[in-house]
Amino acid sequence: MFRASDESEACHYQLTIQGIVQGVGFRPFVYRSAMAFGLNGTVLNNAQGVTVHLQGALAAVDACMAAIIANPPPLARIDSHAVTALPMDPQLTDFQIIRSEGGASGTAVSDVQSGASVALSPDMATCPDCLQDIADPASRFYRYPFTNCTNCGPRYSIIRQLPYDRQATTMADFAMCPACERAYHDPLDRRYHAQPISCPDCGPQLRLLSPQGTELAAREAALTQVISALSQGKILAVKGLGGFHLMCDATHATAVQSLRARKHRPAKPFAVMVKDEAMAQTLVEGTPAAWDALTSRQRPIVLMTKRQDPQNNIAEAVAPDLDALGVMLPYTPLHTLLLECLARPLVATSANISGEPILTSAEAVIEHLAHVVDGILDHDRPIAHPCDDSVVQVCNDQPMLMRLGRGYAPLTLPLPEPVTSSDSQTSSWTVTRTNYRTLLAAGAQQKNSVALAFGQQMVVSPYIGDLHTLASEQHYHQTVTFLQQCYGLTPTLTVCDKHPDYASSRLAPALAQAACSPQPAVITVQHHYAHILAQMAMHQRTAPVLGFAFDGTGLGDDDTIWGAEAMVADIHGYQRVASLAPFMLIGGDKAVQDPTRLLLALLFERYSVEAIVAMQLEALAEVDPRWIHNLHRLWGAKAACVPCSSMGRLFDAVARLLGLVGNAPYEGEAGMKLADAAQRDCIQRDAAQRHSSQHHSSQHQDMQDAVSLAPTLSFTLPLIKIEGNDSLWDTQALFAQIVEAVIASPLTPERIGAIAWGFIAALADAVQQFAVSHFAAEQDSTQNSTQGCVQNRADAPSPCVVLCGGVFQNTVLNALCQQKLNACGMQVLSSTDLPVNDASIALGQLWYGLHHDHE
Repeated sequence: MFRASDESEACHYQLTIQGIVQGVGFRPFVYRSAMAFGLNGTVLNNAQGVTVHLQGALAAVDACMAAIIANPPPLARIDSHAVTALPMDPQLTDFQIIRSEGGASGTAVSDVQSGASVALSPDMATCPDCLQDIADPASRFYRYPFTNCTNCGPRYSIIRQLPYDRQATTMADFAMCPACERAYHDPLDRRYHAQPISCPDCGPQLRLLSPQGTELAAREAALTQVISALSQGKILAVKGLGGFHLMCDATHATAVQSLRARKHRPAKPFAVMVKDEAMAQTLVEGTPAAWDALTSRQRPIVLMTKRQDPQNNIAEAVAPDLDALGVMLPYTPLHTLLLECLARPLVATSANISGEPILTSAEAVIEHLAHVVDGILDHDRPIAHPCDDSVVQVCNDQPMLMRLGRGYAPLTLPLPEPVTSSDSQTSSWTVTRTNYRTLLAAGAQQKNSVALAFGQQMVVSPYIGDLHTLASEQHYHQTVTFLQQCYGLTPTLTVCDKHPDYASSRLAPALAQAACSPQPAVITVQHHYAHILAQMAMHQRTAPVLGFAFDGTGLGDDDTIWGAEAMVADIHGYQRVASLAPFMLIGGDKAVQDPTRLLLALLFERYSVEAIVAMQLEALAEVDPRWIHNLHRLWGAKAACVPCSSMGRLFDAVARLLGLVGNAPYEGEAGMKLADAAQRDCIQRDAAQRHSSQHHSSQHQDMQDAVSLAPTLSFTLPLIKIEGNDSLWDTQALFAQIVEAVIASPLTPERIGAIAWGFIAALADAVQQFAVSHFAAEQDSTQNSTQGCVQNRADAPSPCVVLCGGVFQNTVLNALCQQKLNACGMQVLSSTDLPVNDASIALGQLWYGLHHDHE
């Protein structure tokens, strides 16, 4: 109950709601609720969210407010609400949905300038009702590719400013026909105030263009010709919600190979779009959690296990030499119409130049990809903001987001209290409700997202990507500028990565300074500490954790490359307590691109050049011994060599040693192929142990039993104690064991799988052993410090571990670590809504900045 009083008396209350409450059918929902309880009042959108006035009998008002908060519309999310008692208003004689404040169509611009707080709604997949409309010949939306309602369709990708009204979106230039106008203004219609509402008579239309931009067909004829072209093995650029896809028949081997050749993408896997869940089941298998993710309203790409004998013959070149296939369902009416007519899976990969943002206009496709495509299926609804498809995998029967994009982003997270100047020494939060501030977090160099904190929320942007090109930097600039202008923000503090050469560390402060006077403060946060903080932020945790941050690269406090860190961390700071013993990147960045250099650098630690050549390793079979000698001279002189303690680079070296990757792997290839090999080994051991032929058991079932299965090969990663509290894991000792295993027996697929499993299991054992030792020492220290005290220590925080960094996207490593730590009674913070890779860095930076006053 919101209020306890005489239930028969009349009252007038204002209910203010913040969260994802615009563009999701919230106002008509409130209207219907108020009418059901016989109340008068109003509801409107403003820059802060939704404001509701309810007037009538206290019992009815109380019940109506409770119903609104408890059962919001499907796409809505309520982060906070406030109730204010007001004097009775004689002008409230019915219930009305009134014009929004602020933005393009309103007058209260000061609301926007003073800082909006409504959450931006992500784009959502077509709902079942709209799918029924486009399939119904009697519906005015029959076969209309842009059908939507308040429960689905474009949101973030079309919005230009808040509040979310049609005139503030890219639909502003489309005047509604009488039928759409009636639906738009009917509170009982599910398209009431659906801002992108349109139909064949008044909305966006398709057009088919040649690669040079000549219009070849329009409307239904364009769709028909595209279906014909795809069935003939052609490659089409198809405009979706957040950008163009490159599409071709996934069963047409020549088409897939042609796409690879034209796009200069020799091996990196493509995702496929399938007609429905039934078609997906002919291609892949997965856990219930994977199928739930696939069919969710977000419609992400889900990584699932390939079926060995799929009824639909997916071309091998779609995802070569991998056990997993990325699958997604149609998420727009256009995709639905394409797939239903073709009845075969389509490759659906982002239309972009490698390393640059997804393209959002036909003009950009013509300029950059005319040599790649055979045609362009365009439409005239502009895309305001690029947004890539989200990617999800399942680990330990929980969804794990790998790319934060369409359907999930912008990611809005509530804060327990408003963002104010804080005193990190005395409390986690200062709730004075004065001296409000805005924080901008710059993010990382790779897989970048940015983040903002203001009011009582944090906002993480969709995936921006790697910041290595001018186009990527421009996309970064546009994203930061839009979020600042959309919410009417002027950052007072900017938080960046410690690496001074990251583009994000240069761009974000400049953008903040351009929007703010006086200039905002700038602070830096170490990369791996930010990884750990991000997972703490997702759980609103401020107490200490033991964090394991395993990734490819990040600048350390000693100005070397870190990437395998154990840290004791809280919101105030961190202590590095363990890391991999460093090894050399021969040639610096060249070693990142060529894992043969990494392999040799590790071999040089233990073996002479002559001994290495005499090993006759398969991985070095085609390597000129003279080149090995030259690299050894560089290594010996430490010339053009950079020390690193990166787990990602260790994975690259092991994968190269086992022949799983070549000289120029794509990003993440080593981890994926090591996980595949280890998983196959696990399945084989499980089958042998059970004396069963059930080779198609799910990954989750196999991994659940993995800890108890006796491995074929066992390795160890010893811990070397050094001065102080720091320790080193003996990288060379582990690698030498793997080398000896490789030399001992021919590298059959079974042998490779056993070595891969042994390597990953050794890492998980090292994590478990270190955590057990750390918390045991901590407990002993606590007991010693509290001897003689009567106070019970039951209020002490339980052991808590964070697993983060891109290496923990390896499902075998992540699952083994979680199971081993859970078995020891430790809590492992896991995140389903934020990637553990560098996309999380901005949120970690934000969490640090929120608890430190540097103004």
